[in-house]
Amino acid sequence: MGRKETVIFAGGCFWCTEAAFSKVDGILSATSGYTAGDLEDPTYEQVCSGHSGHMEAVEVVFDPDKTDFQTVLTAFWHSIDPTDDGGQFADRGTQYQTAIFYTSEEQKKLALASKKRVAKSFKDPIATQILPADEFYTAEEYHQKYYKKSRLHYCMYKRASGRDSLKLLWRGKKT
Repeated sequence: MGRKETVIFAGGCFWCTEAAFSKVDGILSATSGYTAGDLEDPTYEQVCSGHSGHMEAVEVVFDPDKTDFQTVLTAFWHSIDPTDDGGQFADRGTQYQTAIFYTSEEQKKLALASKKRVAKSFKDPIATQILPADEFYTAEEYHQKYYKKSRLHYCMYKRASGRDSLKLLWRGKKT
């Protein structure tokens, strides 16, 4: 069995963040959940209320022998608007803000360097935080792989939320 690394990404709606990692070779798992809050084992309703302190997030486990951390970071950056400090697209509130939760000093160093590169491509400041990993709570089963389980609803949500504009946002920008 190969080596494994874990990192947690908050990128707004976890359905969309999880889907972004489905196309990256070397990702062993992407699990929707909650992190950085005040409650132990929060529910979706508690997190959505905006009062638990948690962010919707995805715990990504990858094989560093098959993909490097920079590739994983690029998949994350291209799944968000890094300049939006109020949430992501139609999802507003602190529970939908963006962050990279590193699990090693090497990840921290690479995440900070990638944030600097991203900042050079945007006029507005980068709102995405780089933080040490916090407790991660797996979301309810019906949220896992939602982009596959409920494809039509997911696609309608993604379009209506404004996430389909990401290709335009990132055109010509470097990560």
